[in-house]
Amino acid sequence: MNSPEYSLTDLSPPQTARIPGDLAMWCFILAELLAFLLLLGSMAFARGHWEQMFSAGIATLHPEAGLINTLILLSGSYFAARGVRLSAQGQPRALGRGFSLAALCGLGYVAIKLSEYALLFGAGYNLRTDTFYFFYFFTTFFHMAHVLIGMVILLVVARRYRTGQYPNADKARMAGESAASYWHMVDLVWLVLFPLLYVLP
Repeated sequence: MNSPEYSLTDLSPPQTARIPGDLAMWCFILAELLAFLLLLGSMAFARGHWEQMFSAGIATLHPEAGLINTLILLSGSYFAARGVRLSAQGQPRALGRGFSLAALCGLGYVAIKLSEYALLFGAGYNLRTDTFYFFYFFTTFFHMAHVLIGMVILLVVARRYRTGQYPNADKARMAGESAASYWHMVDLVWLVLFPLLYVLP
């Protein structure tokens, strides 16, 4: 029995503007952004009080790794967005390919981040070293956990999409847009973290 192929062109053009994806996912995304905002606000407060400590800590990091991870996450967002767009243009298999490539980018990000941790741990730095390293390890690990969650969401949606588990094209479209929106949120947070932790003195 062949699984149905979803074509988002089956839908009539929307008559009014709408947010992409599901409202519940956007509530979740906004809650996650609020958590990151509180964390980044706390880090900014600490940085204002211990400027020398933060400058010394940043000097021990690996900006090349941070830049590579930035490019990797941007590539993942491109693949996810391209998958959704091509699917809407009548190429339903493109969503699975795009989401799989985005998840692969996430895997590359995690591998590089773990190697950074290993280097810092090997040099004797950890959460208890000082305030800077507490915020560095806690914030980047919290973000990496969201990268992993995003990878799972992308792969689950891609699999359900490929095997025809959504009841209709509208539900399939909303699931694809929701998954891509979550991944873009993860990317956006990193675009704030990268200059704060690797670039600004």
